[in-house]
Amino acid sequence: MGTSSSKNLDSSSHGSGEEKDDHGGGQLYVSLKMENYKLKGDLVPHVYGSVPLVGSWDTSKALPMERESTSMWELSFVVPPDHETLDFKFLLKPKYNNVPCIEEEGPNRQFMGGKLQGVARLAIFKFSTEEVLEYQVFIKANRVSPFDLAASWRAYQENLEPSTVRGIPDVSINSLPEGADNGSSTSLDLDLEQYLVPAPATAVVYAANLTETPRSLKRGGVFSNADASTKDTGVSVDRPATIKEMEVVIPDPPKLFNPPGMVESKSVGTFSALQKQDSYRGMYVDRGVGSPRLVKSASAHTLTTGGKPASAAKNSMPAAAGAVAAAAVADQMLGPKEDMHLAIVLVGLPARGKTFTAAKLTRYLRWLGHDTKHFNVGKYRRLKHGTNQSADFFRGDNPEGMEARNEVAALAMDDMTAWMQEGGQVGIFDATNSTSERRNMLIKMAEGKCKIIFLETICNDRIIIERNIRLKIQQSPDYADEPDFEAGYQDFKRRLDNYEKIYVPVNEGSYIKMIDMVSGHGGQIQVNNISGYLPGRIVFFLVNTHLTPRPILLTRHGESRDNVRARIGGDTPLSGNGELYAKKLTTFVEKRLKNERAASIWTSTLQRTILTANQIVGFPKIQWRALDEINAGVCDGMTYEEIKKNMPDEYESRKKDKLRYRYPRGESYLDVIQRLEPVIIELERQRAPVVVVSHQAVLRALYAYFADRPLKEIPHIEMPLHTIIEIQMGVTGVQEKRYKLMD
Repeated sequence: MGTSSSKNLDSSSHGSGEEKDDHGGGQLYVSLKMENYKLKGDLVPHVYGSVPLVGSWDTSKALPMERESTSMWELSFVVPPDHETLDFKFLLKPKYNNVPCIEEEGPNRQFMGGKLQGVARLAIFKFSTEEVLEYQVFIKANRVSPFDLAASWRAYQENLEPSTVRGIPDVSINSLPEGADNGSSTSLDLDLEQYLVPAPATAVVYAANLTETPRSLKRGGVFSNADASTKDTGVSVDRPATIKEMEVVIPDPPKLFNPPGMVESKSVGTFSALQKQDSYRGMYVDRGVGSPRLVKSASAHTLTTGGKPASAAKNSMPAAAGAVAAAAVADQMLGPKEDMHLAIVLVGLPARGKTFTAAKLTRYLRWLGHDTKHFNVGKYRRLKHGTNQSADFFRGDNPEGMEARNEVAALAMDDMTAWMQEGGQVGIFDATNSTSERRNMLIKMAEGKCKIIFLETICNDRIIIERNIRLKIQQSPDYADEPDFEAGYQDFKRRLDNYEKIYVPVNEGSYIKMIDMVSGHGGQIQVNNISGYLPGRIVFFLVNTHLTPRPILLTRHGESRDNVRARIGGDTPLSGNGELYAKKLTTFVEKRLKNERAASIWTSTLQRTILTANQIVGFPKIQWRALDEINAGVCDGMTYEEIKKNMPDEYESRKKDKLRYRYPRGESYLDVIQRLEPVIIELERQRAPVVVVSHQAVLRALYAYFADRPLKEIPHIEMPLHTIIEIQMGVTGVQEKRYKLMD
């Protein structure tokens, strides 16, 4: 006879020595098992029954049991202790088909209160009057906490369904079969263009047009309209000055109130509702959802409460976790007040890649969580003096031109420092700043407001300079009204000659010099008087960045078994659809990169990404733990419906702020961003194509870096399965294509 067993749930203890009458926090972890040493073709035991969990008596929706050993099949699920009665029966049918379908003999089985009702019996399946198959049935139910439940699921994943890819080294190369030529196989009949799908607009835009719109300049209705269009599109458009009269506007500092009982914490820029005591100040660090938002205003002597005060005062702490947050706290505790704000002041001749470098650095710092803005002095000049200035305007012996250019530089610096006083953290000041007089003027303007680091770009490669000049003529608004390319080219060459006559390399203050770094082949970087976490990260980033064009392909793993079950986390192998995608991806990569011998394939350490890339041959494969999916902690292996039902507080906290929400014993999106920084640095350093096979949360964070998407948008970026996002990096910025290989 078959046996049936069930634990006495009322006698379970939680370690306190006292009985628990309520079921709060406890769930029933139910394990159904069937045992038989005889197999019948490809038939697999299934469970179906009266509730949606097991198909609502629809055999096509029955849940397959998983093989635990050669003779044992198992299915686990979770129900509350007071669950409704579950009527169910066992089936034998193919895993991915509904025919044939053999239902067990006898009445429905009933599961109620964690126990199997009625007389224990075998599961008997009749194929004919002569052929009968019998399975022993076992059932076990344990009350577990959500923490134990997650641990049980992980144990199931790791022990009962062992990984099929363990033993593969972290770095490997699948050699091509003897006689095969990478990319020349006749089986590669895939037409890449037919899989193209619409991608977010990435039209080539002059980089300076994407910088901060000057707020200290007002030009009646014309400037107001341009400013409004910037808000809608994210791209500001330079217009020639048609109204001569302009004024400088100095914004009033916000008037904020000082709530009673609040204590200022100067070290982190936030405040705690602690009683003020002698020689003591409370420190409060905002750790995310549910924490009161107490932020520092533009004035050092006023406070404000609430998430979005009318004054729009900002917290000077970065929206970050881990090392970035720790460094920000340390810098504010130990450094002078002006070090809380950092100004990166570009220096260099035209056509040396200053604006491109500034744009990349701005994107990187924003992605890390630092409030960063890019101020381009050329944009100020065009708004105030128009776009039709000839090369003579830039002569060193033209006092009117020098005065006009210094004036717009001062306006841009005023705007940047005013923004910093309101909470901005890093300003990128983009101009030639080619004389000591100009740089000394900026140093004086920044005294007591921000720390200045000069970033000088020097390029001696005439081929790169020539290419940059031609791009400048094609894209710069200065030459938008010049129909003759050659005339524009000669005018810019004269402008460049004027700058070269007065150019003085940086030797004052703190500085970083990039000498012939843009090609990615060697070069030098010199630093002087650089200290602190953020300046150090900036130097490290600049050492690894270059302009070499190359594609980066981002794709999620093929559909996994947990995807089918809508479970998060885990380490399950691919489903049938996932295996099909792995084959299509192999064909795509071999055709797309057939001439790219130096390309590489990056995966996480989880088997669903390794299996997705397993069939790709001829390229190095590197496993990165940093590319693993976001750690769901105790929620690993659960569905969101299960989290909502069993952990409603966690569900609501995540819903309020997905960016900062951290799973219990797991990670937040901000944590993921911090561990992905080495991946970003290496992607910037690579000069050959890279295929990244990873997971939804991780790819959202990586894509946000390249697309310069705000942090708050990262958890909501669409990252569909079975789709390849091709990021093309080069001198004109970042462009994107999308290929959908499967529905």
